[in-house]
Amino acid sequence: MGKQKYYYNTETCKFEKVKKTKKEQFLNITGFLTLILITSIGLVSIYDAYFESPKIIQLKKENSELQTHYEILNKEVNIAYKMLENLEQRDDNIYRIIFESEPIPKSVRKVGIGGINRYKDLLDGNLEREDLLIDNYAKIDELKRKLYIQTKSYDDLYNMAVNKEELVAAIPAIQPVSNKDLKRLASGFGRRIDPFLKVKRMHYGLDFSIKVGTPIYATADGKAVVVKTSFGGFGKHIYLDHGNGYRTVYAHLDKFNIKRGQKVKRGELIAYSGNSGRSTAPHLHYEVHKNGEKVNPINFFFNDLTPSQYEEVIKIASVENQALGSTY
Repeated sequence: MGKQKYYYNTETCKFEKVKKTKKEQFLNITGFLTLILITSIGLVSIYDAYFESPKIIQLKKENSELQTHYEILNKEVNIAYKMLENLEQRDDNIYRIIFESEPIPKSVRKVGIGGINRYKDLLDGNLEREDLLIDNYAKIDELKRKLYIQTKSYDDLYNMAVNKEELVAAIPAIQPVSNKDLKRLASGFGRRIDPFLKVKRMHYGLDFSIKVGTPIYATADGKAVVVKTSFGGFGKHIYLDHGNGYRTVYAHLDKFNIKRGQKVKRGELIAYSGNSGRSTAPHLHYEVHKNGEKVNPINFFFNDLTPSQYEEVIKIASVENQALGSTY
């Protein structure tokens, strides 16, 4: 309590207590309470500045745990991406090569499904690290899309595996003529001397030196798409379409044993050799086309040659001699 104040009363010649009015008492009490309130607020502010409340401590702990869990989740998503990339590479570079199928275009694998705003709409915009959530949403959505495409690819691969026997049968794999002694191969694939122009030109097939009337066989299952006679170039010739981008050509024939549109099996007699068209001697000109490109037929003699015979055929075909016919 405050000290009691006194004043000297000249009339009574005594010291008497100073009596406060009710207004003064109210003001004193109000001032005292105000001082207490200001002091309390100041103490609380100082405490909050230097000491954290149990609730704040708990919230910070939960936030730290959530950050840790997010980092773990982000690592798991990245691992899943790596695994999926490995599957995609195997799909394109191993499985589809085995089945002679084109890889899935990168444009298909990387087709987008929405921008950043698509994910911002899911949030209220009041989160401090909203970017972390948006990034994860985008990654998980892309991962799901890529997994769907890969699943569809495996469905295709399964169907290819089911039909593998037919697929293998449609790949050129034998020589078009009986050539066990390997002596019938006369000119190989590559730059050779044109028998008419006497200059080196690209020779897109193999020439087998054989007598007129020698049986010619289909080197794979397929369908005759061209059975034609011309007075120049290939002369009498056949084109077989084997599917999956493969075609074979048999030129300078004498007689046909099949008709246009007819289906044939590997090893089936399709014609007899001759000397028709631009040819200098009886022979068979044989070509293999893959996706419209003329490739070396010698790479497709793996069904009827031993390793030593195959090596010998390569040596014979590599000799830069004169071709037996011209396609020009």
